[in-house]
Amino acid sequence: QVQLVESGGGSVQAGGSLRLSCAASGPYYCMGWFRQAPGKEREMVARFWSTGVRPFVSNSVKGRFAVSQDSTKNTLYLQMNSLEPDDTATYYCAAENSTYRCSRNDHRIWGQGTQVTVSS
Repeated sequence: QVQLVESGGGSVQAGGSLRLSCAASGPYYCMGWFRQAPGKEREMVARFWSTGVRPFVSNSVKGRFAVSQDSTKNTLYLQMNSLEPDDTATYYCAAENSTYRCSRNDHRIWGQGTQVTVSS
């Protein structure tokens, strides 16, 4: 069973930057970054495939966030620039080894979450 360990959250002022990391203990087919703010539904922010398919970034963060991988460290990153107060949420990474589940955005492996707080 792959385990995920997230890091990099924190508090910043609007316009600032943070980089989240998600270290995986084993291989995965797809991995995603999600976020959930209090009272809101969970939202997928970005998705990365190990096959080299172009990463996905949601429209809500496109142009500000970027997802990348360091395969030597088996770690996925989420670079967040020009942060806005609406980006305040708990951010989770999730992974999946099943191609079928990946195609359905159904991840079984989740990290513990890391808090990002953006003040105006």
